Amino acid sequence: MTLSCFDLGEQMLSVDEARQALATLIERPLGSERIPLAQAHGRRLATTVKAPINVPQNTNAAMDGVALALPREGVGAKQTRWPLAGEVLAGQYRRELVPAGHCVRITTGAPLPPGTDTVVMSEQLREPLDEQPGHVIIASPELLKHGQHVRQAGEDIGLGDTALPAGARLDAAALGLLASLGYADVAVCQRPRVAIFSTGNEVAAPGEPLPKAGIYDANRFTLMGLLAEHGADVIDLGILPDDLNAIKTALEDAAEQSDLVITSGGVSVGQADFTREALEQLGRLAFWRVALRPGRPMACGWLGEKRTPFVGLPGNPVAVMVTFLQFVSPLLDRLYGQPTSTPHRLTAIADTAIKSRLKRTDFIRGVYHTDSEGRLLVRSTGAQGSGILTSMVAANCLIELADDQAGAQPGEVVSIQPLTGWL
Repeated sequence: MTLSCFDLGEQMLSVDEARQALATLIERPLGSERIPLAQAHGRRLATTVKAPINVPQNTNAAMDGVALALPREGVGAKQTRWPLAGEVLAGQYRRELVPAGHCVRITTGAPLPPGTDTVVMSEQLREPLDEQPGHVIIASPELLKHGQHVRQAGEDIGLGDTALPAGARLDAAALGLLASLGYADVAVCQRPRVAIFSTGNEVAAPGEPLPKAGIYDANRFTLMGLLAEHGADVIDLGILPDDLNAIKTALEDAAEQSDLVITSGGVSVGQADFTREALEQLGRLAFWRVALRPGRPMACGWLGEKRTPFVGLPGNPVAVMVTFLQFVSPLLDRLYGQPTSTPHRLTAIADTAIKSRLKRTDFIRGVYHTDSEGRLLVRSTGAQGSGILTSMVAANCLIELADDQAGAQPGEVVSIQPLTGWL
């Protein structure tokens, strides 16, 4: 059984232990709401969606040409001249049976009328040389195959089949599928409201003059982007000074109006780090060291009477991104009512030597690519300091070296977590 995050003390935790324990902060998932399909891009389905119809609804033509019946056994047909029994255009439905040995002109998407099962495309047809009206001639009829150029009813998805599971993120393809099933609106999970703020007297907002001893606030904007990619609504509380009362007031407000509170920095035991003290006064706190790089100092807990989950991430920009992807992303899954997930992984071959250290998990910013043989290769982006944000810009993956790996040599297989695309 997974221990609560409050049962672990200040021991050193593995990445997997920290991920599982953090999930216990979420006591209940968010509710759901029904919204128009046109507004549903990026949202998560609240319930499984079943197909109320066949798609396509009818067996139909995949080509312009003529529809006719061919024997199921064998290939081709002896008949060359086929009398026409009418036509069926897209959007029309013919109920009358097509007599045996006859055909009908048909356009792409038109339902096959009764008595037909095969489509011969226009390029294989020619008009009779005797100009006898009402007939077509099929070139090389011996090449015809039963059922060719036909889309079967329910070929895409059948009546009653699962179209999308609960929790699925609605991307462009999913929206198209729902529209093809006739859904004008859809039940989606409510967006998590996530409050964020940065702390530190040295932190300045972009656009303001930079003090001699100051740094611009990168972390808050990085978190805004990550949260937006995960479908959350951000409550931006700005930059707070190193002042206990200011941080305590902000945390109280955040706990009331949000489903999750995230801070960056201010969770260590430094002299001017007041976030930890404010947390202990407002709720219940667990403080961990996690055996990973970049990362390590993290705090988590509940705030206020609502027991709003709180996660305090490290202060260095790259550490913020890495710990968000490893720990906060699964928390958001829990808020959506989904099981705790682990990051998507692929395997790649190391292009160059990669340094690591035993007893901790290293996340090295990397670039993967394929070689001329189609193999997936990966290399690091270079310097790996936890404050080098350009390394994340250059990266398209994280190279994950587990706590039992003392680095990797060229040619070794390593695990990578792709950064491209929605998670």
